[in-house]
Amino acid sequence: MKQQKKNSEFAYQAVYRYLLELIAHMAPGSYSKLPSLRDLSQRLNVSISTIQYAYSLLEHEGRVQSVPKSGYFARGGDVAVQALGGDDLLQDLQQHASSPQMLVLSGAQSLPSLEANLLGIERQLLRQYPRPAGHTHPCGELELRTALAARYTRSVQLYWNAEDVYLALDLRSLFETLLAALELQGCTILVTSPCSWRLLRILQTAGLRVIELPLGSDGSLDLERFASLLKGEPVRMVMLASRLNSPHGSLLPQAQHQAIAHLLALHGVWLLENDLDAEYCFAAPAQACLREMVDPQRLLVFSSLERTVGAEAPYAYLLSRHCQRRLQRQFLARGFRLPPLRQQAVARLYAKGRIDLHLEQARLRLRERVTHLYRQMQVQLGAHLHFQMPAGGATIWAQARAPLDTRALFHRLLDQGLVIAPGELFSLQGDYHQDMRLGWPSRQPGDLQGGLSLLREELQRAQKVSK
Repeated sequence: MKQQKKNSEFAYQAVYRYLLELIAHMAPGSYSKLPSLRDLSQRLNVSISTIQYAYSLLEHEGRVQSVPKSGYFARGGDVAVQALGGDDLLQDLQQHASSPQMLVLSGAQSLPSLEANLLGIERQLLRQYPRPAGHTHPCGELELRTALAARYTRSVQLYWNAEDVYLALDLRSLFETLLAALELQGCTILVTSPCSWRLLRILQTAGLRVIELPLGSDGSLDLERFASLLKGEPVRMVMLASRLNSPHGSLLPQAQHQAIAHLLALHGVWLLENDLDAEYCFAAPAQACLREMVDPQRLLVFSSLERTVGAEAPYAYLLSRHCQRRLQRQFLARGFRLPPLRQQAVARLYAKGRIDLHLEQARLRLRERVTHLYRQMQVQLGAHLHFQMPAGGATIWAQARAPLDTRALFHRLLDQGLVIAPGELFSLQGDYHQDMRLGWPSRQPGDLQGGLSLLREELQRAQKVSK
């Protein structure tokens, strides 16, 4: 049994390295289709599931893009070949979280999808408006960009136009294009932490120097530390959540907005507002977002349709009222090929109010699940972990009350079939050794009790060992 596991791990690591080599030797800057699962399976003499897993790792890292019904694509020449180490925490998490034999409490599950609605509207569009191949706008379909601009418009003073919206294949390609257009490659960016491991690795891959600023327990910033970093470091950009700090689950206090806006203006720093999780706040927004208080000439807002529509629409988008000519030039140079029909279908979902209805239902479901998870954690883990009911999202951020290495805990739990997300994943500096992210179980809801009981037992064992 042990030998089979080792062979399986070697197979996917070998495929992973092969694909990295393949991407690295593609023409620099080219955006090309990668071999299909079946072709690679025959070429490398391994199972299709092994190929699928290697591709999923690369996709999670932002190195490849899955295009529905078309396959996998990658940009050539900008990937450094790396070996997967056995101590790579992220790879271990992804590998075990995808196993049907594991009980996953790491919050790795995807959000609900609108695939059926999307495909239905696409079929209607094909019947009603047969679309010949023709010119496509380098920044995306006008209908979708118009819908997104309208969604972010709040008043005659706080409005966006279609020309302010830019669509890219995914978050990684969006960041690369943005940084090239604004000539910010290699600059220093300040981010709050803990931060999404996906975003951290995209920033790292883009060559940015990342400085992390820890959030307070209530989601607040240490304004003195914030001001000191802006003054003492060559910070060109600050990434802040528009509403929900993920994975922390907190909101940036409204009382700090004005001070933050003042400091950004004082130092001429770009605000890169992360809007990925704003739609999953449990309560309706009572006050304005930070973006409504800052200089629009130094404002960038980004998000992904994947967070609202699902994996069938993985396209990322940017809102910017500045550098329009430079941004359009860079998007034209990148030559993104986003399916026009799918963009139109997403635009119709917005226009018909289906996305709003979908999000309302998803928020209710998430709130119900997270509330139940929180209450069960209070009963079973309250003596061992400190945590709060989050303001939104699908997970709970928890910190051990006693000294604890969550990496070691993670590996002990893996041996017993349970997956959690260690806190150090959410920091490039390897912080949060006593923290973890927990979420709704991947299998039946009844598994929650068993999973939390197992976690409690391991926490008790760790506490005894440390005494």
